[in-house]
Amino acid sequence: MEARTFLRSQGLPTGDAEAPPASPKRFPDGARYRVEIPSTEGPEVLDAVLAEAAERDVPVHRISQGSGAMLLTDDELTRMAGTAARNHVELSLFARPQAGWHTGAMSSSPTGGTVASQVRGTEQLVHVLEDIRRSAAAGVRSVLITDLGVLSVAARMRAQRELPADMRFKISVQMALSNPASIRIAEEFGADTYNVPTDLSPAQLAAIRAATDLPLDVYIESPDDLGGVVRHYEIAEIVRVAAPVYVKFGLRNAPNIYPSGTHLTDTAVRLGRERVRRARIGLDMLHRYLPEAETSELPVADLAVPTDVAGENR
Repeated sequence: MEARTFLRSQGLPTGDAEAPPASPKRFPDGARYRVEIPSTEGPEVLDAVLAEAAERDVPVHRISQGSGAMLLTDDELTRMAGTAARNHVELSLFARPQAGWHTGAMSSSPTGGTVASQVRGTEQLVHVLEDIRRSAAAGVRSVLITDLGVLSVAARMRAQRELPADMRFKISVQMALSNPASIRIAEEFGADTYNVPTDLSPAQLAAIRAATDLPLDVYIESPDDLGGVVRHYEIAEIVRVAAPVYVKFGLRNAPNIYPSGTHLTDTAVRLGRERVRRARIGLDMLHRYLPEAETSELPVADLAVPTDVAGENR
């Protein structure tokens, strides 16, 4: 059987459309898009991002973080969860560590970048799962995952109530699956939302959308180490063909601050505020070129908003 015919028999698209159709899919509340601000590395940065968003009238639905729950103190972790809960915003913390932060040499070799985001050995698998458990205990209900094995085990833990039933697994851009068949595997393994590679064309995004119902997370602007793409003028087409989509605003020409900490707080705060400013620019273009695109009004029932454990215990 010819390859395209076989793909059709499996319910997969047979090509990347030259004129991608509009996606008929939506978030549960009918919205086509939501906004994510990444690299929000700690409670001070979260406060600054939310303040800037209020000043610039930017709806922020999800905050994500890259240094991992493992590099937050217990107090910082509960503060971030409480702030996100009070503002009805999803908080997604990276599940760390991975090979790139371990003792192996391959991840730092010229051709070893592909293994940097993978989990290395059983002990590191345990460490990542414990990081997820710690996040959940602090009230966090969304974690970023880079490794299919971690996703598979964490999904089984969720099914068996070793993790909260409402825990969400947001797949990081570093998993790097890039085609409809691969991303469908992540969905089958338990993914709740998928961050596609930063450089996929609208036609490629449309093909992925045809194969999965997962919300797609798409960088409108990405940091330099993820390609440095600046796609503000494409935002309307991305939302049109990829809905439901989280439009995600990283920052080109900015320092890499992972792993972050108090020595970088001032820089992280400034970067966070600028990401919100870039979001305002992107949303203005979206409203200009696709004014009918709907977003979600907070609070939203299906967002993985943290449980304010500290607030409940006060």
